[in-house]
Amino acid sequence: MTDTLRVPPPRTVEAITSGRVRPSEVVTAALERLDATEPHLRAWVRVDRAGALSTAGELDGRPGDGLRLRGVPFGVKDIIDVRGTPTECGSPLRRGRIAGADAWVVARLREAGAIPLGKTVTTEFAYFAPGPTRNPHDLARTPGGSSSGSAAAVAAGVVPLALGSQTAGSLTRPAAFCGVAGFVAPVGSWPSTGITGLSQSLDSVGLVTASVTDLRLVHGVLSDGPRTPAPPAASYHPRLRVWTAAELGDVQEPMRAALARAAEGIRALGAATEDLDWAARTPGLVAAHTTVMAYESARALVDEARHPDRLSAALGELLATGRRITDGDYRAALTVAARARADILAVLTDADAILAPAALGAAPHGLAATGTPVLSRPWQLLGLPVVTVPGYTDDEGMPLGLQLIGHPERVDLLFALGERLERLAREASSRGPAKRYLRHAVENGALTVPQGTGPGIWTDPEKPARHHRDR
Repeated sequence: MTDTLRVPPPRTVEAITSGRVRPSEVVTAALERLDATEPHLRAWVRVDRAGALSTAGELDGRPGDGLRLRGVPFGVKDIIDVRGTPTECGSPLRRGRIAGADAWVVARLREAGAIPLGKTVTTEFAYFAPGPTRNPHDLARTPGGSSSGSAAAVAAGVVPLALGSQTAGSLTRPAAFCGVAGFVAPVGSWPSTGITGLSQSLDSVGLVTASVTDLRLVHGVLSDGPRTPAPPAASYHPRLRVWTAAELGDVQEPMRAALARAAEGIRALGAATEDLDWAARTPGLVAAHTTVMAYESARALVDEARHPDRLSAALGELLATGRRITDGDYRAALTVAARARADILAVLTDADAILAPAALGAAPHGLAATGTPVLSRPWQLLGLPVVTVPGYTDDEGMPLGLQLIGHPERVDLLFALGERLERLAREASSRGPAKRYLRHAVENGALTVPQGTGPGIWTDPEKPARHHRDR
């Protein structure tokens, strides 16, 4: 493994909102951590230091105001508007375009007391051409895309929350590669106001946090749900379908093993599992997703297509393909999606969720590509909510994320199942390479664990950019 920024995340959303630290302390610590990591991580497009510190100072003077995300700094993928800040979408074609208002999701987080720290790197128009961001667990590997900067910033301990989006595998894959929790909202469940879209039938808002518990908390705020959604009783035995995804690609052995351990662990807690045999259907769903995405992208980016010399080869090819797709082929793909959605919702009436690999394996080496979204395409086409569960690692200590796909009307249950699986994964990995790495890193001075009740960012103020190299 090459140089790494791997550190435990900062205090969680729950810990920050407990009120034990002031918002200004949290934001200051986040900015310090950003300064220490950014020369190597390159996760941020721009940072609003003055604005974040000013907002935090105002919140310092308003203790006990009941804000549910009071003082939580967050990153915003650079296809999502933050008022007074450029939304450049990873493209020179949008350079300097200032947003006049917050996107709906940003406004909701602000209303709850959260503080936007800045804009995070996205691939070009949330498609495939990568930005400069690196994976904090191994700087020679991709963080995934297109929500590259958001996943990396949370994984590196800069912020406990970041906004992303998904059209194919744009949030599930980065969360899996970076070892953090991710949530893809059901398509259309939250307003897309202020978000530059690629495909109106497929685009979803997404969240990245350090844990599934934090996802549940933030989701409750955005959905105006209860402060603490009631989880199923401890005696409740979930019913899961297990999808190996073997028909869609070469799922690597460590990922297959992680899936098997997760299924075994959840069965030991009383869950019932059964294989999901959709091998005859998922390749067709991938093809339908590809058709819908290309057709709609070509119509969403008409103006951009007039400047082919300023587009990446990948995006130019997508738009050209989309222009060649006939209306009839597009409608046929939507029909495939509608029929499969009805069938999968019937499956999810009898089962609580589908457990599956979130990616073919750990993050690939290299920064020229972000990995394949093939394992997310079927479920994104069907508009289903997805929770990415972190905790497992391969023999090199690289994260292996699993995904839970659920019913759009039972998202709270999906979070509850994700929390159970995350606990199982953390327990398993605490006996594996990840724990050995962290212990070795601390013993050798590469990481310093803070004491007391400060903001909880793991930093070494005298050596802010020091990394550990595994040998």
